[in-house]
Amino acid sequence: MKLRGKAHKFGANIDTDAIIPARYLNVSEPTLLAQHCMEGVDSDFLSRVQPGDIIVATTNFGCGSSREHAPIAIKAAGISCLIARSFARIFFRNAINIGLPLLECAQADEIDEGDELEVELESGEIRDVTKDKIFEAEPYPDFMLGIISAGGLVEYTKQKLAARRSQ
Repeated sequence: MKLRGKAHKFGANIDTDAIIPARYLNVSEPTLLAQHCMEGVDSDFLSRVQPGDIIVATTNFGCGSSREHAPIAIKAAGISCLIARSFARIFFRNAINIGLPLLECAQADEIDEGDELEVELESGEIRDVTKDKIFEAEPYPDFMLGIISAGGLVEYTKQKLAARRSQ
């Protein structure tokens, strides 16, 4: 699975309130959540995002509350994946559960705003096309690639159950 998009750079400790402010937690429709994605930290974010773009951050991205709204808003805004040195564990799990890939990369700081990136989830390779550099992230195990490819844990489980019934 290869992804390509422009980098949108954020720093450390971007919490779920910055990703989707608490006042929108009564909304569950992904497209409505997307309209407020990252407004707590960058009010112009949505005007720059194109489908397939990639969020790059430093450390502890997604810290704070365990709300599922944050990765849903990011995915619905058109972001194809996130790259950071580290993610909050609950945010990481919530993102994978909805099929939004996250890559932990020690060299995430070397990627700049606007860099064109190519990401290969199977190998963990991150290619900064702008700088002609290659960075390595831990590749996903097959079962997690299956969850991401299916669009999330619910769809993955439905596919597995359907396959069992057809045997």
